[in-house]
Amino acid sequence: MSAPAYTLRRYEAADEDAAIELWRRTWQAAYPHLDFAARTDWWRNRWRDELVPVAEIVVAEMGGALAGFVTVDPASGYLDQIVVAPEAWGGALAAALVDEAKRISPSRLDLLVNKDNVRAIRFYEKHGFQYAGEDVNPVSGRPVNRMAWRR
Repeated sequence: MSAPAYTLRRYEAADEDAAIELWRRTWQAAYPHLDFAARTDWWRNRWRDELVPVAEIVVAEMGGALAGFVTVDPASGYLDQIVVAPEAWGGALAAALVDEAKRISPSRLDLLVNKDNVRAIRFYEKHGFQYAGEDVNPVSGRPVNRMAWRR
């Protein structure tokens, strides 16, 4: 069997700019009608103030570039972000990042996913997550599904 086309490693502070840009680019591909460039400062502040201090972050590299990441708070089991570069969608990278999330929080994971993101919902279901109710994203006000995975 051939080695995967990506490598996984722990996040380092030097990855910040690439992670923010990947986050923006990925959401722009998923929601092309929204202007995510205008949110870059907000994302950077959220990254620095809300995610990095509490989450374990694993990044994926392909060809020397950041191609994905997952952020999980090991204390709560909350999977805040799983981001995969659009050119890697449909490949093995997203599954590897979910496996990393399960390694970080081996008994439980919880997440919110936009109700209109059918692709992501199907992906999470395929990886053992179950619908756990409805909610509203506290930032965007958009309707979301709560999803849970339990060992």
